[in-house]
Amino acid sequence: MTGKAFNPSSPAGDHNQPIQLILKDGITFSGQSFGYRESVSGEVVFNTAMSGYPESLTDPSYQGQILVLTYPLIGNYGVPPMNEEDGLKVFFESEDIHIKGLVISEYSKETSHWNSWKTLSRWLIENKVPAVSGVDTRALTRHLREKGVMPGKLIFDNIDIDFVDPDEINTVEKVSTKEVKTYGKGKYKIVLVDLGVKQNIIRRLIARGATVIRVPWNYNYLDMDYDGLFISNGPGNPEILTPTIEYLAAALKKEKPVFGICMGNQIMALAAGGKIHKLPYGHRSHNQPVIMKNTNRCFITSQNHGYVTDISSLQDEWEDLFVNLNDNTNEGIRHRKKPFFATQFHPEASSGPTDTDFLFDDFIESIRKIKK
Repeated sequence: MTGKAFNPSSPAGDHNQPIQLILKDGITFSGQSFGYRESVSGEVVFNTAMSGYPESLTDPSYQGQILVLTYPLIGNYGVPPMNEEDGLKVFFESEDIHIKGLVISEYSKETSHWNSWKTLSRWLIENKVPAVSGVDTRALTRHLREKGVMPGKLIFDNIDIDFVDPDEINTVEKVSTKEVKTYGKGKYKIVLVDLGVKQNIIRRLIARGATVIRVPWNYNYLDMDYDGLFISNGPGNPEILTPTIEYLAAALKKEKPVFGICMGNQIMALAAGGKIHKLPYGHRSHNQPVIMKNTNRCFITSQNHGYVTDISSLQDEWEDLFVNLNDNTNEGIRHRKKPFFATQFHPEASSGPTDTDFLFDDFIESIRKIKK
């Protein structure tokens, strides 16, 4: 445990000051602050998960976004300690909070959990993240479902700021590693292209005997000695990541296995010559049902993405791997002959379903077959 612990039931730092959420279309929601006192702007998105706010807030895929949590009560189990193992945070998806701001219905000042180290309010204030409670999140979510996600801003003390659209910014550059890092000492060398990787992905690979070499989003890994290639999740618009797409297009000309997750699915599609598009309000929850193509196997998945692959834009050697049962959008692609595949959802989900954890086994097995 790092840092100084304090009584998790203490309301210290809770401001309860008025704060407004203003959407770009002019709709305004008012509430009370329980985070940092600052006006911020970002894309307003919603997540329907019942639990997992420590993981969501530290998910790099939320970089540049104001997150609306639809579950009514938030904060009741506090925030866990910042323990580390193998250079990774045990209870979080990265080292930092990545959301621009947090919007909830009701904040619980009292915490009740064996692993609670501090209150959510204290954690947000320490990391300079604004937050608002007392918002009708059901009305807000319904509005975003009808109109689509859009830029918004949290206004504190009437200090107005401009709207910011994270899709116009290279948010991946903000969250990607700045240097090459190595994790584990396994027999299989896997290059992980970090677009904003969730740390549980690294844990899953290490647990299966991998040495994970984490490289920046625009790193040229083509001449590296590796057994498999992994393309991670990440925030924003993948179409602006030209170096990432070009390096993967070159890597796909080889036979070494490639596995992508979330943005990795979209990058693989773009590298294969396909197209992507933005969904009206994205998929962000722990309960998205997907079906494995050409089977009757259905899985419950954890998701966080705003863009999706247009499977009809890919050439015949590529096909659907999974399909979303709610809206029939693509949830993964694979090459018909070569060991290349990707999923739009998160099989490594922490605080979410792990029905599809077997995909990491499939990836390692494809490496083992080639390596032996």
